[in-house]
Amino acid sequence: MKEKKQILRTCVVSKEVCEKKDLFRIVRTPEHNVIVDVKGKANGRGAYLKKDQNVILLAKKNKALDRKLEVTVPDAIYDELLGYLE
Repeated sequence: MKEKKQILRTCVVSKEVCEKKDLFRIVRTPEHNVIVDVKGKANGRGAYLKKDQNVILLAKKNKALDRKLEVTVPDAIYDELLGYLE
């Protein structure tokens, strides 16, 4: 039986290459809204963050997602990501 190919993506904060299942996808939609894409299929510009509390807090502090998505990311998005970790 043929093995499934691993899908790898890079975290915007740690620059670590991980499997897609180990990362959160944050999307800027065409309407310039920012959402957390749980299914990984949302339309728009995406950025990936490792599922780690320290990485999420560092992204908030350094505004890494703001630069990558070219829009201001609200604090509610970071709170939502931290909520998924619990």
